[in-house]
Amino acid sequence: MEGDRLEPSVTIKNIERELICPACKELFTHPLILPCQHSICHKCVKEILFTLEDSFTDGGSESSNQSSPRIRIHSPSMDRIDRISRSGRKRNSLTPRTTMFPCPGCRHDIDLGERGISGLFRNLTLETIVERYRQAARAATAIMCDFCKPPAQESTKSCMDCSASYCNECFKVYHPWGTVKAQHEYVGPTTNFRPKILMCPEHEMERVNMYCEICRRPVCHLCKLGGSHANHRVTTMSTAYKTLKEKLSKDIEYLISKESQVKSQISQLGLLMKETECNGERAKEEASQNFEKLFDVLQEKRSVALRAIEASKNLRLEKLQTQIEEYQGLLENNGLVGYAQEVLKETDQSCFVQTAKQLHVRIQKATESLKSFRPAAETSFQDFVVDVAKQEEVLGDLSFYSSGLGVPEINEEKSKMYNKAVISWECPGKADSADIYVLEYRKLNKDEESVTWQEIEVCSKSKVISDLDNNSSYAFRVRGYKGSICSPWSREVILHTPPAPVFSFLFDDKCGYNSEHLLLNPRRSSVESRAGFPLLLGAERIQVGCYTTLDYIIGDTGIAKGKHFWAFHVEAHSYLVKVGVASSAKIQEWLHNPRDVTSPRYEQDSGHDSGSEDTCFESSQPFTLVTLGMRSFFIPKAPAAPKDSASRILPMPSCIGVCLDYDKGKVGFYDADHMKCLYERQVDCSGIMYPAFALMGGSGIHLEEAIAANYLEYQDDI
Repeated sequence: MEGDRLEPSVTIKNIERELICPACKELFTHPLILPCQHSICHKCVKEILFTLEDSFTDGGSESSNQSSPRIRIHSPSMDRIDRISRSGRKRNSLTPRTTMFPCPGCRHDIDLGERGISGLFRNLTLETIVERYRQAARAATAIMCDFCKPPAQESTKSCMDCSASYCNECFKVYHPWGTVKAQHEYVGPTTNFRPKILMCPEHEMERVNMYCEICRRPVCHLCKLGGSHANHRVTTMSTAYKTLKEKLSKDIEYLISKESQVKSQISQLGLLMKETECNGERAKEEASQNFEKLFDVLQEKRSVALRAIEASKNLRLEKLQTQIEEYQGLLENNGLVGYAQEVLKETDQSCFVQTAKQLHVRIQKATESLKSFRPAAETSFQDFVVDVAKQEEVLGDLSFYSSGLGVPEINEEKSKMYNKAVISWECPGKADSADIYVLEYRKLNKDEESVTWQEIEVCSKSKVISDLDNNSSYAFRVRGYKGSICSPWSREVILHTPPAPVFSFLFDDKCGYNSEHLLLNPRRSSVESRAGFPLLLGAERIQVGCYTTLDYIIGDTGIAKGKHFWAFHVEAHSYLVKVGVASSAKIQEWLHNPRDVTSPRYEQDSGHDSGSEDTCFESSQPFTLVTLGMRSFFIPKAPAAPKDSASRILPMPSCIGVCLDYDKGKVGFYDADHMKCLYERQVDCSGIMYPAFALMGGSGIHLEEAIAANYLEYQDDI
């Protein structure tokens, strides 16, 4: 009854598709719930079972087609209805019978069990919604009072016990206070007076009051006590109602919250449909053009072949015609024979000899041709047979060109992400390259399960993408197009942006720069330490104390606020390199009071124990540092850390990043290829902070191109 008491604000428009029976394609009428959880009209179930029974009777006629189960049977007999309604095993039968029913919703054969239709629940909630929909659809036609004298008034209530509708006055008359009828149950105006009580199909006199969690269906207390659900886990109907209602409410709230996303995806699908239609038409046009080219080639070949055959035929006919004329001259009274007969009539000897000599030669040739007859031309045209077997095989294999279009691969080594992303890709092997590429990327957000791909058309094999968010992950993929044919998408590559905006600088060649030990390139974007004569001159010191001098160099631009990130890579052969940040105050102190700051070959930052030197060495350095070298990344040892240094040694990344948060006084060191923080510590940010480096032995540092290319114009002089 609760469904009829819902507030009138319940939205029922646009739900008609959910209220259509999959069998009759009309609004549900007394729907039943199948074991597969699909609903179907009660009359449709019977008609489908009628059809199945007839098909079995006829030995499997075409009427058993499941794809069109809606076959109307006129005037079915009552015994058939009763037999189908209670199809199953007889009460005293030892062999249980089951009824297989083809569900028109999921197209699967559903086992209705021994009770058949009688074991199916009515879908009362769906009935209520359908009735509410019918009432809304015929809102213009009001339900009139059944007891008013003409003219009848519009009803305001419907009594479920009396199965009648009343206006306010008639309801008071027929349901007076203090009588039994005053206790009748009434609802808003309706024409559906079927009882809204869900009874157990197995125990017809019992109402369902529990829910079986195993079978996922309502049951009565008799089902639980000694029926088919005796050993099943059941719960109270109120608990099941509360649980399912909470789940359904959460799901609906989630769908409503994603309404904008659904609309966006619908718009995207609409655009994809238009794009598919355009691409399909373009593909048809290109295919037609290609076949027209083949037709033109074949037409030309055909014309050439026919002209050659025609010319050969005419030549042969001409030769045979000439031969016929020559042979006709050999007949009596014709041509050569007649002329020879006339010459024989010549009586003058000298004149005869003069003419007969040449005539005799011609007669001899004609006689020889008669002895060895040979046509002047061949009648066969075997030389003009066109062998198309190979071409037929090639045309038989004619297909779309997609197999020849290679799948591009994104080169992760050449692809970098800072304030902008540089994405590079290549086509492996000898596959044909595409005419154009489509690069797609999207931001990976944990809060959003699906983010729309952004698309860019590229004519080359690389692209720079701007306006990326800091400290975010992006997925990239690319595909190639050649005409209307496209390759599959490349493997998705996930890249990470830095945790802060890129800070641009170059190496400072004026502040503390030792030109004897360090070598800068002309752009001041890379520096190398010279392990030459200065190191040899200190050979005696190296042998005695294993000490060499660190050479310091800083960036030419300082940081006074905000959060910044820069990256560089260290040469793999480097012996020892220290990186970090330095304050202007410490640099001033270091420059005015230079010390013989040395770095022991085996000290705390290199991953080896140096015990008592930790404190004094840390305080002697002008800035916060981590140590790299010998293909390793050494994390400084904390004061309370154990002496075991194995956990402090990491493989050296190919690209190292430094992130300085000036406002929070914190510096972090990153694997810049994966934007993974390797080590982080507090730092005293007093005054202006500078990127700082130190080199020893044969070492080299190269700033990333994004750091050096976008060099800021301002500088802070010390």
